[in-house]
Amino acid sequence: MTLLGHDRYCDEVVGQTALLRAHLAGGDLTATVPTCPEWTLRQLAVHVGEAHRWAEHIVRTRATGDVPVEDVAGALGPEDDDPVSLDVWLAEGAETAARTFRAAGADAAAWSWAWEHSAGFWARRMAHETVIHRADAAGTVGAAYEVAQDLAADAIDEWLQIVRFAQERYPGDAARELRGAGRSIHLHATDAVAGLDAEWIVEFDDKGIGWRRGHEKATVALRGPLTEVLLAFYRRVPVDGGRLEVLGERELLDFWLERASFA
Repeated sequence: MTLLGHDRYCDEVVGQTALLRAHLAGGDLTATVPTCPEWTLRQLAVHVGEAHRWAEHIVRTRATGDVPVEDVAGALGPEDDDPVSLDVWLAEGAETAARTFRAAGADAAAWSWAWEHSAGFWARRMAHETVIHRADAAGTVGAAYEVAQDLAADAIDEWLQIVRFAQERYPGDAARELRGAGRSIHLHATDAVAGLDAEWIVEFDDKGIGWRRGHEKATVALRGPLTEVLLAFYRRVPVDGGRLEVLGERELLDFWLERASFA
């Protein structure tokens, strides 16, 4: 697996936040987010901005352990409900995070909840956090949504890493049920640009999952435009939404979608 590069992730934190802000502009911030029904549109935006500030604090202070978000100055959002204040707060948080990640360098040590403890991990994680929640916002306001294909492919790679990490680290997580040798899922982007390997084989074994890029016959295949494959795999769009095709044992794909989780 080849990463996109630290500077690219830093750029995407700012760029994806700018697109998110465009989705929010003029929208009803009290509207419920269909893909995150526990949140309003404003709460979704605050969640994203909070994550940016929290990760920035961890990298800037070279934290060696978890930091309560309440201890991060300004992380809980603007004090008022003014949409302009929210927009400014989102922009400033993303720009500060990207600047801190870039100045630290990808290899700088910083605590994380995951398999890698570095500024590079946080730059990548915040880029994809924003990519996916931007889809939530776009869906809420009825805006068009598209992601650069290399970024979408990298987001799928990272999601698979997260699911495997959940299997290994959290005994009670539903992802631990994604096991059983001899079963596999094939993700196939039908619109991949030349030179981009946008197919994945996800294999189940008795210890968990493994994956690689490639084209092979599998127990079940999910085919369609790369953005749609990404969003379906992240449970942001229904598999039966019209732009995706399922070939093989649909039950296995449903089994995955019900259990793949963000620990």
